[in-house]
Amino acid sequence: MRALITGYTGFVGSHLAEALLERGTEVYGLYRWRSRLENVKHLQDRVKLVEGDIADAAAMRHAVELSRPDEIYHLAAQSFVPTSWTSPGATLDTNIQGELNLFEAVRQLKISPRIQIAGSSEEYGLVREDELPITEEQPLRPLSPYAVSKVAQDLLAHQYFRSYGLDVVRTRGFNHTGPRRGQVFVCSNFAWQIARIERGMAEPIIRVGNLEARRDFTDVRDIVRGYQLALQKGEAGEVYNLCSGRDWSIQQILDHLLSRSEVEVKIEFDPARARPSDVPVLQGSAAKFHAACGWKPEIPFENTLDEILDHWRQELASARGSDS
Repeated sequence: MRALITGYTGFVGSHLAEALLERGTEVYGLYRWRSRLENVKHLQDRVKLVEGDIADAAAMRHAVELSRPDEIYHLAAQSFVPTSWTSPGATLDTNIQGELNLFEAVRQLKISPRIQIAGSSEEYGLVREDELPITEEQPLRPLSPYAVSKVAQDLLAHQYFRSYGLDVVRTRGFNHTGPRRGQVFVCSNFAWQIARIERGMAEPIIRVGNLEARRDFTDVRDIVRGYQLALQKGEAGEVYNLCSGRDWSIQQILDHLLSRSEVEVKIEFDPARARPSDVPVLQGSAAKFHAACGWKPEIPFENTLDEILDHWRQELASARGSDS
């Protein structure tokens, strides 16, 4: 079994590669020449690297032709919602054109891998309390350029399945996190700030955005297990939510992380962390995916948060040690 992962060097890509290698899959990882390799340095001798950018049609064709995969996991994207506000054009270009290049490469080479398209709960956007939990039938009302780009990816995948018979399975992953998550994302950022304060590297102030937003969080290792099951058991052309079914307010996440530390801190609102429009609540139902593939999350989110905090403590300790 061969698998191609686009976005291999990213947070999710690194965890997916680990899981695929564990099951004996030959893994090809697409990366850009300027990609940071910290997430995958422990995998450098086990994954076959393919240099290329999803925005480059020729590079995508080369990657697919070289790997000849049985499975493709399409994770590469501009995935940070705040960046989509400052760079909406680049977000749309990267996410939509990148997927189009992948599909056209598969068509031109006349191969038939199973393709997983990593969508997002952000596609649902504005959801009323009486519409919870969110099922796959929920109308899509995106509230950011990133969300619009993911809706376009979702619909493009459906169109290529209908028009050309591509063996595509779409997943809409709700928020997921874990060790190695970049520090710009909320759970990791709070843990990073706390770890820095513990080591005396920052003043005892936690800077926050909207603490009232509620999100459905799942551990990344459960999510990548779901991605694999989507291609093993999912129906071509279908779309599936991957989520825990439980929502956490951002305030609850901060409170939990602070309960695992002895530091006394002041909470300070940072206007730069606010969004022009924010999704108030995202709480999903994974009943359809569970029925189709038997998937459900196994790792308690409290454990995930504890591991993220320990990860940043270790990272900062290592960095301080290398500087001394």
